[in-house]
Amino acid sequence: MTQDLLVEIGTEEIPAGFLSKAIIDMKVQAEKVFDRLRLEHGEIKIMVTPRRLTLMVTNLASGQEDRVVENMGPAKRIAFDESGKPSKAGIGFARGQGVKPEELEIVNTEKGEYVCARKRETGQQTVTLLAKALPEYIMAIPFRKSMRWHDLEARFARPIHWLIALYGTETIEFKCADIESGATSRGHRFMAPDEFTIANPADYVELCRQAKIIVDQGERKTMIMKQLAEIEKDLGGTIIEDPELLETVANIVEFPHAIVGSFDKEFLKLPEEVLISVMRYHQKYFCLRDNSGALMANFITVNNTVARDPEVVVKGNQRVLLARLNDAKFFYQEDLKVPLDEFVERLKKVVFQAKLGTSYEKVERFKSLAEFLAEKLSPEQKVDISRTAKLCKADLESNMVCEFSDLQGIMGREYARVAGETDAVAIGIHEHYMPTGAGGTLPSNDCGAIVGIADKIDTITGCFGINLQPTGSADPYALRRQALGIINICLDRNYNLSLKDVVTRSAELLQSKIEQPTDTVVAEVIDFIKGRLFHSLTANKIPSGVIEAVLATGFDNIVTTVKRINALDRFRHRDDFTDLLTAFKRIMNITRKEKTSYTLNPDKFTDNAETDLYNSWQQIAGKIDSQLSNNDYDQALSTVADLRKSVDNFFNEVMVMADDQAIRENRLALLQGIAGDFKKIADFAKL
Repeated sequence: MTQDLLVEIGTEEIPAGFLSKAIIDMKVQAEKVFDRLRLEHGEIKIMVTPRRLTLMVTNLASGQEDRVVENMGPAKRIAFDESGKPSKAGIGFARGQGVKPEELEIVNTEKGEYVCARKRETGQQTVTLLAKALPEYIMAIPFRKSMRWHDLEARFARPIHWLIALYGTETIEFKCADIESGATSRGHRFMAPDEFTIANPADYVELCRQAKIIVDQGERKTMIMKQLAEIEKDLGGTIIEDPELLETVANIVEFPHAIVGSFDKEFLKLPEEVLISVMRYHQKYFCLRDNSGALMANFITVNNTVARDPEVVVKGNQRVLLARLNDAKFFYQEDLKVPLDEFVERLKKVVFQAKLGTSYEKVERFKSLAEFLAEKLSPEQKVDISRTAKLCKADLESNMVCEFSDLQGIMGREYARVAGETDAVAIGIHEHYMPTGAGGTLPSNDCGAIVGIADKIDTITGCFGINLQPTGSADPYALRRQALGIINICLDRNYNLSLKDVVTRSAELLQSKIEQPTDTVVAEVIDFIKGRLFHSLTANKIPSGVIEAVLATGFDNIVTTVKRINALDRFRHRDDFTDLLTAFKRIMNITRKEKTSYTLNPDKFTDNAETDLYNSWQQIAGKIDSQLSNNDYDQALSTVADLRKSVDNFFNEVMVMADDQAIRENRLALLQGIAGDFKKIADFAKL
């Protein structure tokens, strides 16, 4: 027999940012609870609003199945003496299992005969099990911040005010955070504040709807999108697509109702990112563009109630927005009075990190590093790259960014344009922060890309130099994200550069700040970036063995390393790959065991198979070097594959580890030479 389960946790308003993660965590933990309790179940669904977290489970079994539990004990020879009587060990094991010594059974295993205690356990009822498990489940829901209230020890995102726990029509009775479970919920705080009773989980969603609660977050999103589409049609504009804002707004309200407001067109003279930031980040408003793509002087706000007089609500929102826009206008006009170089000077008073110095010192370091990179990657743009590096952090001291931190880089770009800086510099100032997240937009020009790499390398090298490496739980300087940004920029713009050279130069610029030996810091930073590359590629479904096979041969140039990995990944799909790999791995495995490098002398060959392999190798060695120098890794692998027949013949005809030391060492020298060419591409033994 099965019934549906309903658990509702009623709280004070939980921040919208907590809810999306709670949906995932609650489902994962519920699955673990039911697995642990051995309760069969159907769909697990989590629904959330600002005032309630709901767990719905369909077709939950009424109890556990009975089962026989087997526990293995000591070996028979230890549990029983020679006469077959239980020993102290056997008696102790039986007592611990709650059975009599004579009830112990003998079981044959791979290791011999062992004693076993078999017990039949009667399954418990679901209501009994959940009365204990649900309080633990509720209090184990993780939040990035939790709080205590009254004099309770319990901690939760916000104080809990009511609890519903129903298995079918039966209430599961328990107490959690000093609240008794029941079957009574509460309606919308303003539109239907009365309590209402849930008789059956199947009625829950509809009863909530009657109480002006749209409990399913997916349904709220759909309602919001439908209302936005209607407004778009009425205004003749297009709402700026913003899935993150939609998610946030859906988690702020229990009954969404969208209305339109407007603001003075005079504010459209401000940079549009300023207007969007004020409306999106600070007011949670949706913005619109007209048919030409220009920002419209309108906004859409999603309320938690259906307003009795929408005009009053519109005026209230417009009044709040007007104050924010006036602030932004004032800050913008004041900032324009200050030269960008003056903002840079102010960075001398800003501490970037206690041991790494001020933000001004950091700018000076990565400016030198950017110039170093520019000489290698884009010498014709060195002047613009240097200027971008100097100015890219200037807006951090502007009034606008101090008030609206999400505009860093954007305001620097706008102020640079007004100041007459080149377009390349202005764009570079904005884009040097990119990418700001996994899969984020990458810089569109060399100024932003090269300065961004320099800035990120300086941060990573500096942090490693003072032992601020990321841990499993902490990465305060976002070093993982910055390393991934370096990788993606290099790949996107095909920057062929030596990581060792770049990181070494960065460590030299940090010499007076770092506490570790330069060589140690350089090695650790390169290894860290290599680790991020590995994780990035495995996330893209490239087998770890393929990645390791290439990385094992060295890691210095991100672009060529990834090209080799992709070529090897394609190479493994050849029909004859398995046979090729078997042959190549024999060479790699034999040579890996040798600590000595031997000298090859073709005149000492004693078998035609040796000569054939040597000649075949010599014919392709030059080709491989040429193909590798042209970064043609696919062709290089195909060329290597031409050796297979000679390799197979060699191992079929020749005993490598011959008794004659000179012959043995000469054969090893031949294989070492071939293995050396293999390792220019990959270590096949890793596959």
